[in-house]
Amino acid sequence: MPRFSPCGENRIGLRHKVRAPPMSFPLRQRLREGNPVEFGATYDGSGVNFAVFSANATAVDICLFDQDGKTETDRIRLPEYTDQVFHGWIPDLHPGQLYGLRVHGAYEPEAGHRFNPNKLLLDPYARGHLGNLEWNPALFGYQLGHPDLDLSFDEQDSAPFIPKCIIPPPSERKNKPLKIRWSDTVIYETHVKGFTQNNPLVPDNLRGTYAGLCHHSVLDYIKSLGVSSIELLPIQSFVNPQSLIEKGLTNYWGYNTIGFFSPDTRYAANHTDPAAEFREMVARYHDANLEVIMDVVYNHTAEGNELGPTLSFKGLDNASYYRLIPDNFRYYINDTGTGNTFNLNTLHVIQFVADSLRYWAEEMGVDGFRFDLGSILAREKNGFDRQAGFLRVCRQDPTLAHLKLIAEPWDIGPGGYQVGNFPPSWAEWNDQFRDTVRDFWRGEARAAALAPRILGSPDLFNHSGRQAWASVNFITAHDGFTLKDCVSYNNKHNDTNGEDGKDGSDNNRSCNYGTEGPTDDKSINALRWRQCRNMLATLLFSQGTPMLLAGDEFGRTQNGNNNAYCQDNDISWVNWKTEEEGESLKTFTQRMLSLRKRFPILRRSRFLTEAYNKELDIKELTWISANGMEMMQEEWDHAQCFGLMLDGRAQPSGIRQRGEDATLFMVLNSWTDSVEFTLPEADGGAWKLLLDTNRPNAGDDIEKDIFEQKIDFTVTDRSVLLFELLRS
Repeated sequence: MPRFSPCGENRIGLRHKVRAPPMSFPLRQRLREGNPVEFGATYDGSGVNFAVFSANATAVDICLFDQDGKTETDRIRLPEYTDQVFHGWIPDLHPGQLYGLRVHGAYEPEAGHRFNPNKLLLDPYARGHLGNLEWNPALFGYQLGHPDLDLSFDEQDSAPFIPKCIIPPPSERKNKPLKIRWSDTVIYETHVKGFTQNNPLVPDNLRGTYAGLCHHSVLDYIKSLGVSSIELLPIQSFVNPQSLIEKGLTNYWGYNTIGFFSPDTRYAANHTDPAAEFREMVARYHDANLEVIMDVVYNHTAEGNELGPTLSFKGLDNASYYRLIPDNFRYYINDTGTGNTFNLNTLHVIQFVADSLRYWAEEMGVDGFRFDLGSILAREKNGFDRQAGFLRVCRQDPTLAHLKLIAEPWDIGPGGYQVGNFPPSWAEWNDQFRDTVRDFWRGEARAAALAPRILGSPDLFNHSGRQAWASVNFITAHDGFTLKDCVSYNNKHNDTNGEDGKDGSDNNRSCNYGTEGPTDDKSINALRWRQCRNMLATLLFSQGTPMLLAGDEFGRTQNGNNNAYCQDNDISWVNWKTEEEGESLKTFTQRMLSLRKRFPILRRSRFLTEAYNKELDIKELTWISANGMEMMQEEWDHAQCFGLMLDGRAQPSGIRQRGEDATLFMVLNSWTDSVEFTLPEADGGAWKLLLDTNRPNAGDDIEKDIFEQKIDFTVTDRSVLLFELLRS
């Protein structure tokens, strides 16, 4: 790939000179070289240091704007170039000053270069943006409608239509991550706007904002559930695609990032300082002993493919920031399905991503990250590599190594499905848990399939010293049906998305139990609510790290839409007007989370084993059939009702000694009829019923809920039971 030295204008650059306002005399007289190590704009009390990476540009201009961002008031060319970084120190600039970049170089798309100084660019390291992107032909580096498409060159100035970067105040380091143990972690996935937009307890002016999300009523509610961590859908500055705007829709989920250091102003009550508001939100969560995890998108940007706009990286150094087709640099590798793929094989791009992550951790106090399409971050030239450069950086970095790092371990690229293959210290979304649990409760899977999922999926994760918490178990997430919809619809209903029902998965593994959507049939509704309880109980009583989707605890619905990415409305917003059964489900969820916290045997870090431990004279776990005896091999492939006994004396760590936890016995019956189940014999006293999904209040009666060993217990159809072994 051709490289260009920053020693003058290229052929096309000379032909298309950009008229600039004259540089003011005081600035020209006092301009200094600055330093190349502090990327972005750094205020030092008397001026600002700028540093911009580009391996292929010939020059970089800093463009200053007035307070409303409408008029360019000055343009200063960075005077020095060191180690592929343009840099300079400009006097008399202060926090709050608006700026953008213009970058000079070759416009040769077939060689991978798309420099066009007519396009104002966002600084990748900008801590904040003012204004919103306005779609206009001037945003594109080529002439829309030209027969040569992106090979043409556009001379329109894009500055009026693009947000302006804001010089930030000196760094603040107020918050420190909580460092809640993985074994104590329960994740609650939600959306900043959607969680509070319809919440009557949040003041109107704070709904849908960072400030609203940390309102005391919200914090009290989340604490009352018993979760430990919230996971926020993307909040880094993102772009609403023109195609959605034309349909009257929006990019609600936010997976279209353009500002990786900037909190999106859409979610700020105070638009003048979103960063301060976000930082305060994190601090309030920490005060409540709750973690904040960010869903981040470092696999692609909002600039799309060769026909997309030029907003930042494409105009800064297209050939460095993006993965291009090896034998045709005009086109982009599209392992993301969005048009482009960030190039994590380039040293400076890895540094950029690591710098961004450290910023959110060190200056904002964020406790961890969930990486969208995480397999891309570990894809080297020869495919997925557990020793990829980015993964090595995360593991050795003194800040990142101590955070919660969660991969979505799949993408659409070659070898993209990598569940269980990330290296030690990483956790991963486990879609096999989701699919198997859904299948089991709708009668399409048997005990043999569900058993390893209950144990933290050791078949996938028990290697390289990884522990059970590495499996992030979930039944629902933002992408797909909600829990209530999973038991109410056989098919997706995405008509309002404007894609003729072609979007969203057709593999929902759901069941409507006789009627599609809402019904007045009491028997169907009763079964649906019980199935919700069954799936939640399976999730919360399994080894691994559970993740709940916000609103599932009381039966939130999206009316059958399983791809609500573009629905910034009541379809996606949490409806806090819950029905009576929903309130009952919420209470039941709180109870299950309380039991999970009360009994450490339900959340062990070590993988439990069914092998007999001769030294300690125990079996950590035993699978039980309906006759109360250990399951026989021939029963596994057809059993729909089975039990699991977890011995509280199981070795809790690598130290060879017995544990002192309670012994628990769980029964799962997905069969459509009741089963007479013999309670197993164990080393202790009677069995105390703690929970029965068929009877939400079961376990409250101290006398009636005590059962002797080896007696028959009627397990209702489609239900989960949990017993505690009382000490003799």
